[in-house]
Amino acid sequence: MADRVVLAYSGGLDTSVGIGWLRDATGKEVVALAVDVGQGGEDLDAIRQRALDCGAVESIVVDAKDEYADEYIVPALKANALYQKRYPLVSALSRPLIAKHLALTAKQLGADSVAHGCTGKGNDQVRFEAAVAAIAPDLRSVAPVRDLALTRDKAIAYAEQHALPIQQSQRSPYSIDQNVWGRAVETGFLEDPWNAPTEDLYTYTQDPAIPHEPDEVTITFERGVPVALDGQRFSVLQIVQELNAVAGKHGVGRIDVVEDRLVGIKSREVYEAPAAIALITAHEELERLTLERDVNRYKRGVESEWADLVYDGLWFGGLKRSLDAFVDHTQQHVSGDVRLQLHGGRATVTGRRSEQSLYDFDLATYDTGDTFDQTLSKGFIELWSLPSKISARRDAAN
Repeated sequence: MADRVVLAYSGGLDTSVGIGWLRDATGKEVVALAVDVGQGGEDLDAIRQRALDCGAVESIVVDAKDEYADEYIVPALKANALYQKRYPLVSALSRPLIAKHLALTAKQLGADSVAHGCTGKGNDQVRFEAAVAAIAPDLRSVAPVRDLALTRDKAIAYAEQHALPIQQSQRSPYSIDQNVWGRAVETGFLEDPWNAPTEDLYTYTQDPAIPHEPDEVTITFERGVPVALDGQRFSVLQIVQELNAVAGKHGVGRIDVVEDRLVGIKSREVYEAPAAIALITAHEELERLTLERDVNRYKRGVESEWADLVYDGLWFGGLKRSLDAFVDHTQQHVSGDVRLQLHGGRATVTGRRSEQSLYDFDLATYDTGDTFDQTLSKGFIELWSLPSKISARRDAAN
């Protein structure tokens, strides 16, 4: 039905008010779509019912937690993805998945439009609309907050006027987005980058200053994918959930950063990503053991480009897909175990082993049994430094 619009629905103020706002502004019936990516909190059945109570003609909930873990988190982990070396793409990873279900639902229902609750200042508007354009280029994207002048004060007034069942006040101190890969907190007093985060804004992690005995965990990888904890096999989703709990207890994964948004402004963000930081730390260490030096060096540049592309909303773009092929090829020998100590806000590697290891004890040892022929080094150094020697002579003569 072309007279319908499918709205990415979170259950919060903006998207709840957005149902009626969209209907009034466009004349279209609104279908609400909520996608479970492990955000926790409110029961999704309650969110489904709220959408209906707010005027949606249909309310759909999709459980995409395993899909998110297997098809979005795993590629990010293989790429050791950290935007600007800090941010593990908490929100950026979930948006293309939500957009995919948004577009597919619209096509199934015959709708000609999709909608989201993003503002015109953030990255998510780009991520949603670029993903929808790649999947269903004929669909029109609408953003009530950005396109239809739905400001926060208007949203509160609309909710009160229509007695909408939402519990949110104008005094809410933070803007929060979360899923199983992490949690993002912004706005409020955090908008002054000099203000230190307060303990009340954290929920995925405990204060690392609280005394705890260290925990050790051994993570097993197969071809770059985490498959077991302490020898017991789990799904990727279960591993992420378990590490969120145990690493979060030690305050691992707290990130306070000023980052460069795609729209050209800088933004102060506070993230919690205990499982993400623990897994990336372990995976990167296993790569050091199993990848050749030139592959490891080159891959670091690819990882940075991969993270930039995903942050910029190009999950379904051609370059990102091509980089995926390279990253997947590098993972064929990234199998083995990494032992982490979790304590005091840090995930520290204390051991690594692999049947695919390139570490040769007999070559590395300085004790009896050393098989490294040190006499070869002198000639190697002569040849290695020859270009420098020749250019230095030239420079001295000028």
